[in-house]
Amino acid sequence: MSIMKSAGLDAEDAAIASESQASLQTGDTAEASLVERPVHCTGAHSSLPQSPTTARKIKEAAKTLLPDALFLSLLHHKCIGRYPNLTHPVTFNEKILQRNLHPDPRYIGLTDKLLVREYVARKIGDEHLIPLIAAPDAFTPDVFDALPNAFVMKANHGSSFVEVVRNKSDTSFEKLKKLADQWLHTDFYYVARERHYRMIEPRIFFEQLLLDQRGQIPADFKLHCFGGRPGRPIIYILVISDRFGDATHGDVYDIDWNHLDIAIGDYKRSAAPAPRPRHLQAVLDVAERLCEDFDYVRVDLYAPDDRVYFGELTFTPGAGVLPFTPDSIDFEWGKLLV
Repeated sequence: MSIMKSAGLDAEDAAIASESQASLQTGDTAEASLVERPVHCTGAHSSLPQSPTTARKIKEAAKTLLPDALFLSLLHHKCIGRYPNLTHPVTFNEKILQRNLHPDPRYIGLTDKLLVREYVARKIGDEHLIPLIAAPDAFTPDVFDALPNAFVMKANHGSSFVEVVRNKSDTSFEKLKKLADQWLHTDFYYVARERHYRMIEPRIFFEQLLLDQRGQIPADFKLHCFGGRPGRPIIYILVISDRFGDATHGDVYDIDWNHLDIAIGDYKRSAAPAPRPRHLQAVLDVAERLCEDFDYVRVDLYAPDDRVYFGELTFTPGAGVLPFTPDSIDFEWGKLLV
């Protein structure tokens, strides 16, 4: 078994983090205003601006001048409520911040949503891959015309680059091309300084739209898998229901489908747990196969009806600024991430 370890801070990052934390804690908040979030802190990946104003463009440009460690310290304080310890990380978020700054080289190919398909096919078989419709070098009217009536447009180099199209007649090439160009011109590294994203070549691709027997988009199963120790990994399952609707919820379960009193980000828990999936063990088996080479990874799966499909592998979920309720979970999960 190959275990992927998180690297520590180098001397430069550690010095910047220490100096920035000291200055900020004495009341220097001018630079903190640069790390202003457009929405609630649900993890940096959920807040990509869609139509930035001139003022925000200036602010975004100014943010790029901040050193990574300083930027992350400010962002962590804004979202979590405290400055992170980047030299001796304890919490889950602090350890994820370390990964942002010093990613394992393997993160690059496994985070790329197109390249990772090869890895997944070798590990669990291509029957678990969502059928790929097209991954063109350029999105042209001919590509649009050849697409089926329903599909999902995505970009490979970041998070939240997803556009669900249920009926092609309700959209247009021009509308999708504008959105695709916006994605392609977004340097995802600057969103939360996850350095492995700098090495991913942006591409647009199209997948089959997954629907269950009711014609609904299936829930997201986000399995936080903690390995790096003898025996089976410790797994917590975050289920995001009605992600593209008006009644989105996020519920955390253990492997026995106990509904845990945990909230992640701004997702609200459901009043009652969802029925235990008939094929829960199949979901867990797939996650275990995909996480076995790493000390920690979040494995995202879809499980419509009795099938299990791969979504993505995420090594820096929420970019290390993901609030937990209760906050003690940040510390408990930090102990699990070795």
